[in-house]
Amino acid sequence: MAETATLYQFSIDLSDMDRGVYETLELRVARHPSESAEYMVVRVLAYCLEYEEGITMTGGVSSGHEPALLVRDLTGKVTAWIEVGMPDGARLHRGSKHAGRVAVYTHRDARQLLAQLAGEKIHRAAEIPIRAFDRGTVAEIAEAIDRRTSLSLSVTHGELYLSIGDRTFTLPIVEHRLA
Repeated sequence: MAETATLYQFSIDLSDMDRGVYETLELRVARHPSESAEYMVVRVLAYCLEYEEGITMTGGVSSGHEPALLVRDLTGKVTAWIEVGMPDGARLHRGSKHAGRVAVYTHRDARQLLAQLAGEKIHRAAEIPIRAFDRGTVAEIAEAIDRRTSLSLSVTHGELYLSIGDRTFTLPIVEHRLA
Protein backbone atom coordinates (compact mmCIF):
# COMPACT_ATOMS: atom_id res chain seq x y z
CA MET A 1 0.00 0.00 0.00
CA ALA A 2 1.36 3.42 -0.96
CA GLU A 3 2.17 5.86 1.80
CA THR A 4 0.38 9.19 1.79
CA ALA A 5 1.83 12.65 2.21
CA THR A 6 2.16 14.18 5.68
CA LEU A 7 0.59 17.61 6.06
CA TYR A 8 2.55 20.40 7.78
CA GLN A 9 1.08 23.76 8.75
CA PHE A 10 3.25 26.84 8.98
CA SER A 11 2.36 30.25 10.41
CA ILE A 12 5.04 32.58 9.10
CA ASP A 13 5.78 36.22 9.90
CA LEU A 14 7.76 37.28 6.83
CA SER A 15 9.84 40.46 6.77
CA ASP A 16 11.89 40.58 3.58
CA MET A 17 13.57 43.96 3.86
CA ASP A 18 15.60 43.34 0.69
CA ARG A 19 12.39 43.24 -1.40
CA GLY A 20 10.03 45.27 0.80
CA VAL A 21 7.71 42.30 1.47
CA TYR A 22 5.99 42.13 4.86
CA GLU A 23 3.34 39.43 5.19
CA THR A 24 1.80 36.96 7.59
CA LEU A 25 1.47 33.65 5.78
CA GLU A 26 -0.53 30.55 6.61
CA LEU A 27 1.05 27.78 4.58
CA ARG A 28 -0.02 24.14 4.30
CA VAL A 29 2.67 21.88 2.91
CA ALA A 30 2.18 18.26 1.92
CA ARG A 31 5.44 16.35 2.42
CA HIS A 32 5.64 13.37 0.09
CA PRO A 33 7.04 10.18 1.73
CA SER A 34 10.09 10.27 -0.58
CA GLU A 35 10.79 13.94 0.25
CA SER A 36 13.39 14.66 2.93
CA ALA A 37 12.62 17.10 5.73
CA GLU A 38 15.50 19.27 4.46
CA TYR A 39 13.99 19.43 0.97
CA MET A 40 10.66 20.51 2.48
CA VAL A 41 12.42 23.22 4.53
CA VAL A 42 14.11 24.58 1.40
CA ARG A 43 10.71 24.57 -0.41
CA VAL A 44 9.24 26.66 2.43
CA LEU A 45 12.23 29.03 2.45
CA ALA A 46 12.04 29.42 -1.34
CA TYR A 47 8.30 30.14 -1.05
CA CYS A 48 9.02 32.93 1.43
CA LEU A 49 11.96 34.37 -0.51
CA GLU A 50 9.97 34.34 -3.76
CA TYR A 51 6.64 35.34 -2.20
CA GLU A 52 4.42 37.46 -4.42
CA GLU A 53 0.82 37.39 -5.51
CA GLY A 54 0.11 34.25 -7.53
CA ILE A 55 2.76 31.98 -5.97
CA THR A 56 1.75 28.35 -5.37
CA MET A 57 3.40 25.18 -4.20
CA THR A 58 3.03 22.29 -6.57
CA GLY A 59 2.94 18.64 -5.55
CA GLY A 60 6.69 18.78 -4.98
CA VAL A 61 8.63 15.64 -5.82
CA SER A 62 5.39 13.83 -6.68
CA SER A 63 4.33 16.32 -9.36
CA GLY A 64 6.69 15.04 -12.06
CA HIS A 65 6.92 17.79 -14.67
CA GLU A 66 6.21 20.81 -12.45
CA PRO A 67 8.78 22.69 -10.38
CA ALA A 68 8.50 23.00 -6.60
CA LEU A 69 6.90 26.46 -6.93
CA LEU A 70 5.12 28.37 -9.66
CA VAL A 71 4.05 32.00 -9.91
CA ARG A 72 1.13 32.78 -12.22
CA ASP A 73 -0.26 36.15 -13.20
CA LEU A 74 -3.99 36.96 -13.19
CA THR A 75 -4.40 35.45 -16.67
CA GLY A 76 -2.90 32.13 -15.53
CA LYS A 77 0.37 32.62 -17.41
CA VAL A 78 3.43 31.24 -15.60
CA THR A 79 5.72 34.14 -14.71
CA ALA A 80 8.21 32.31 -12.45
CA TRP A 81 9.45 28.70 -12.30
CA ILE A 82 11.24 27.90 -9.03
CA GLU A 83 13.11 24.62 -8.61
CA VAL A 84 14.41 23.10 -5.36
CA GLY A 85 17.27 20.65 -4.90
CA MET A 86 19.29 19.35 -7.85
CA PRO A 87 17.22 19.88 -11.02
CA ASP A 88 18.62 18.66 -14.31
CA GLY A 89 19.35 20.85 -17.31
CA ALA A 90 16.27 19.71 -19.24
CA ARG A 91 13.94 20.91 -16.41
CA LEU A 92 15.66 24.29 -16.25
CA HIS A 93 15.58 24.61 -20.04
CA ARG A 94 11.84 23.81 -20.11
CA GLY A 95 11.17 26.21 -17.23
CA SER A 96 13.16 29.00 -18.83
CA LYS A 97 11.25 28.61 -22.10
CA HIS A 98 7.92 28.44 -20.23
CA ALA A 99 8.31 31.26 -17.68
CA GLY A 100 9.71 34.75 -17.63
CA ARG A 101 11.97 33.94 -14.70
CA VAL A 102 13.63 30.81 -13.25
CA ALA A 103 15.42 30.31 -9.92
CA VAL A 104 16.92 27.34 -8.09
CA TYR A 105 17.18 26.94 -4.31
CA THR A 106 19.35 24.17 -2.92
CA HIS A 107 20.82 22.85 0.30
CA ARG A 108 22.98 20.44 -1.67
CA ASP A 109 26.53 21.08 -2.89
CA ALA A 110 26.18 24.03 -5.28
CA ARG A 111 29.50 23.19 -6.94
CA GLN A 112 28.18 19.73 -7.77
CA LEU A 113 24.99 21.23 -9.22
CA LEU A 114 26.96 23.77 -11.28
CA ALA A 115 29.23 20.98 -12.60
CA GLN A 116 26.18 18.83 -13.43
CA LEU A 117 24.63 21.71 -15.40
CA ALA A 118 27.85 22.85 -17.13
CA GLY A 119 27.61 22.42 -20.88
CA GLU A 120 23.88 21.64 -20.79
CA LYS A 121 21.64 23.42 -23.27
CA ILE A 122 19.60 25.71 -21.00
CA HIS A 123 17.61 28.64 -22.38
CA ARG A 124 18.83 31.93 -20.82
CA ALA A 125 21.15 29.95 -18.48
CA ALA A 126 23.12 33.02 -17.38
CA GLU A 127 19.91 34.60 -16.01
CA ILE A 128 19.13 31.70 -13.64
CA PRO A 129 20.24 32.32 -10.05
CA ILE A 130 21.19 29.28 -8.00
CA ARG A 131 20.73 30.17 -4.34
CA ALA A 132 22.44 27.83 -1.92
CA PHE A 133 21.87 27.34 1.80
CA ASP A 134 24.23 25.71 4.29
CA ARG A 135 23.26 22.04 4.49
CA GLY A 136 24.00 21.71 8.22
CA THR A 137 21.86 24.70 9.17
CA VAL A 138 19.00 23.45 6.98
CA ALA A 139 19.23 20.08 8.79
CA GLU A 140 19.02 21.87 12.18
CA ILE A 141 15.96 23.82 11.01
CA ALA A 142 14.36 20.56 9.80
CA GLU A 143 14.84 19.06 13.27
CA ALA A 144 13.14 22.08 14.88
CA ILE A 145 10.01 21.83 12.68
CA ASP A 146 6.85 20.17 13.94
CA ARG A 147 3.68 19.39 12.00
CA ARG A 148 2.36 22.75 13.23
CA THR A 149 5.09 25.36 13.35
CA SER A 150 5.08 29.10 13.91
CA LEU A 151 8.15 30.92 12.74
CA SER A 152 9.49 34.37 12.08
CA LEU A 153 11.62 34.91 8.99
CA SER A 154 13.55 38.10 8.27
CA VAL A 155 15.72 38.78 5.24
CA THR A 156 18.19 41.61 5.10
CA HIS A 157 21.33 42.13 3.01
CA GLY A 158 21.21 38.60 1.64
CA GLU A 159 21.00 36.92 5.05
CA LEU A 160 18.04 35.02 6.37
CA TYR A 161 17.21 35.10 10.08
CA LEU A 162 14.76 32.44 11.24
CA SER A 163 13.20 32.02 14.68
CA ILE A 164 11.27 28.92 15.73
CA GLY A 165 10.22 29.07 19.38
CA ASP A 166 13.33 29.91 21.38
CA ARG A 167 15.74 28.83 18.62
CA THR A 168 17.26 31.29 16.13
CA PHE A 169 19.07 30.41 12.93
CA THR A 170 21.17 32.60 10.64
CA LEU A 171 21.41 31.44 7.07
CA PRO A 172 23.41 33.31 4.43
CA ILE A 173 21.92 33.09 0.93
CA VAL A 174 24.85 32.34 -1.39
CA GLU A 175 24.03 33.04 -5.04
CA HIS A 176 25.73 31.33 -7.97
CA ARG A 177 25.21 31.71 -11.72
CA LEU A 178 25.61 29.30 -14.59
CA ALA A 179 28.39 30.22 -17.00
